[in-house]
Amino acid sequence: MGFFKDFKSFLMKGDIVALATAVVIGGAFKAVINSMVKDIIMPLVGLVTGGKDFSDRFIVLSGGEFDTIEAAKEAGANIMTYGNLITTIIDFVFVGLIIFIILKGYEKTKKKEEEAPKAPPAPSKEEVLLGEIRDLLKK
Repeated sequence: MGFFKDFKSFLMKGDIVALATAVVIGGAFKAVINSMVKDIIMPLVGLVTGGKDFSDRFIVLSGGEFDTIEAAKEAGANIMTYGNLITTIIDFVFVGLIIFIILKGYEKTKKKEEEAPKAPPAPSKEEVLLGEIRDLLKK
């Protein structure tokens, strides 16, 4: 019974809950970035590089000419889909860039919290004693 109690305690620690939340939000965030790259950025890159969707770029290694990746796969051709790799690299760079921007903003808020004025240190025992002596002498 102690094992399950310890396991439940482990799972309910703040760090584990925060990590689980971060993973779920990160997955949703990744989906948004994937869509941005696939649906907005890559068509623009394809337009600049010849009007074709960049993820459809491929090289036929086994010889032959094919208009699409699907046609090459149906024919059983050996193909290298370098466009998918480049799309994934661009996706990775954008995820990294956006996370970097978010973390920079987070660091700025942390620095502001750290720069908040601290309370002056409490007087030492000697200072308190001297203050009491001063007050007694005034009387």
